[in-house]
Amino acid sequence: MKRFIYPMLWSSFCLLLFLTLFVFEQGTRAESDGITHPERKVSKDILQKVADGRGADFVRVIIQPANSADASIDSTIEYSGGSNIRKFRNFAVRVATLPAQAAVNLASRRDVFYVSLNRDVRSMGHVTRTTGADLARGPVDQTGNTALDGSSIGIAVLDSGMDTNHRSFLDKSNNLRVVYSEDFTGEGRTDDPYGHGTHVASLAAGNGRISNGQYVGIAPNAKLINLRVLNSEGVGTAAYVLRALDWVATNRSTYNIRIVNMSLGMPAVDSYRNDPVCRAVRRLVDAGVVVFAAAGNNGKDSDGNKVYGHIHAPGNEASAITVGASNTFGSDERHDDVVASFSSNGPTRSFTTDAQGVRRYDNLIKPDLIAPGNKLIESESEDNYLVTQNPQLDAGVSGADERKMMYLSGTSMATPIAAGTAALMLQANPNLTPNLVKLLLMYTAQPIPGFNMLEQGAGQLNTAGAVQLAQLVRTDLSATTAVGSPLLTVSVPPASETTIANHTFTWSRGVVLTHTYATGTDLITKFQLVYAPGYLLGSGVVTGDSVLTLDSSFFSNGVVTGDHILTSYGVVTGDGAAFLAVNVLFQDLLTEYSLLGDGVVTGDGVVTGDGVVTGDLIINAQSAMIIGDMSVSMEAVVDDGIDFLDY
Repeated sequence: MKRFIYPMLWSSFCLLLFLTLFVFEQGTRAESDGITHPERKVSKDILQKVADGRGADFVRVIIQPANSADASIDSTIEYSGGSNIRKFRNFAVRVATLPAQAAVNLASRRDVFYVSLNRDVRSMGHVTRTTGADLARGPVDQTGNTALDGSSIGIAVLDSGMDTNHRSFLDKSNNLRVVYSEDFTGEGRTDDPYGHGTHVASLAAGNGRISNGQYVGIAPNAKLINLRVLNSEGVGTAAYVLRALDWVATNRSTYNIRIVNMSLGMPAVDSYRNDPVCRAVRRLVDAGVVVFAAAGNNGKDSDGNKVYGHIHAPGNEASAITVGASNTFGSDERHDDVVASFSSNGPTRSFTTDAQGVRRYDNLIKPDLIAPGNKLIESESEDNYLVTQNPQLDAGVSGADERKMMYLSGTSMATPIAAGTAALMLQANPNLTPNLVKLLLMYTAQPIPGFNMLEQGAGQLNTAGAVQLAQLVRTDLSATTAVGSPLLTVSVPPASETTIANHTFTWSRGVVLTHTYATGTDLITKFQLVYAPGYLLGSGVVTGDSVLTLDSSFFSNGVVTGDHILTSYGVVTGDGAAFLAVNVLFQDLLTEYSLLGDGVVTGDGVVTGDGVVTGDLIINAQSAMIIGDMSVSMEAVVDDGIDFLDY
């Protein structure tokens, strides 16, 4: 018998060990399957929603089966209150809408591998990322739309025309967003044989259909009004521009034109007080239209030396928002950005002549701000002159005419980026005046270290911050609102900083006022009379005895002026805390650098007659060289030919 006892005992021991291991394995498997800890199989954002007491909220989730899915999972989803179940041909996953708590419960099933939120997939082009437009526009909802996209806002683009066959100008229902076109050049066409206007318009409001949203404009659902003032060679006249502005004044209500973009320029000879185009701009601004103008591309001379005083007209107009260009070096982070070397610097040198024959220069501080403008990729019109003469401008994105993209550089490119930002601001708060738009753009701008105010104005455009403040401004303000009244709908203003691409920067917290600048939190917490229609931001700045003061009927006590800023006659006046770190005093600029004496500017190397608009163009016609800093700001992503609609 003993011969059989030990083997039996050993067999019993092995059987017991097997059963123990089996039970342990099943328990472990059950736990790993989520039966004991289903939260390990649910994404944190769903769990957080439940933890916040919002378990009954319906969410769109993605369910991954442990193995191949069967009908029982669909039944369980439906039993859990789920609906709109979507299946895939090549994948076993399910997409469904159900309560957040039901999603957590679903994860306790052994045949469910993981449940996660159907998170937003955003169009993330370089321009919209680095400006903060992606943050400002808000998340894509279940209908595929964002909270802010420029809808209903009309942007009039005075340029060389638009190629309306380009896919960039459609809405999500395939309707053309170019709602009106007219030619003022006499050529009898509204397309874009030159190639400038199509690129400009798409930076402001192009959609993200090409290359999966890499080249989406700032306000991709805004309406575009195509007013052609530059001919097939990119040249126009002041009269063309005046006719177009006159048309805007007549028809602005019909098309809800809140914004005019002029990526063009002409010699800034006459003072803005006398220049007819500047005066027309002022009339539109007083009527509630925000006007953006390019600063020009004359920031350096033919030897590469920095020069001052080359701001174009109508960028020399005090009421216009004049935009210079920055170079982002191709990165979304903003810590390495600089002012583009070609971007024109202030002060404005247009002038009047007094009774004694002495020229009185305007000397306005311009530009007002800067925005990305170096080698940007956007829409290319079919067979356009710029690409025909310079094939390297084609970005190689697509071979289809209606999907081609091209590189361009210049303040012409920076200007519509700022204009698109204004469209988002006005969609968020339609009651903003042009002066409030201008204030918020400057107050939230990012000062670029190492560059003075005549190079960058208040700093680099911050779309996210500007829209954030726009949403907080009261909607019942008027010219009768008392100076010092609350400006915002909140008692405590937001922190004066923005984080873009993991880089946090502080706002300028100031505003350029013709010959000086002002700073102080009162600028955004209290109403100033200069925000009302019919005034300039510089109204109420009093010059006397070489001292700049602010008229208390226009400004509250919490607004202070800056120091060491040129007045119209070159007198350095004022005191107060600077909001930009300016290492070079502005009076030194007149002796240290070349300053254009009479304000005559030719158009980026294009030799033309007086009064001829040269379009702030990025091609130097004499040398056929592309004006732009040497680094590429955007990477060319080849298009797959399929329209991307989640922009």
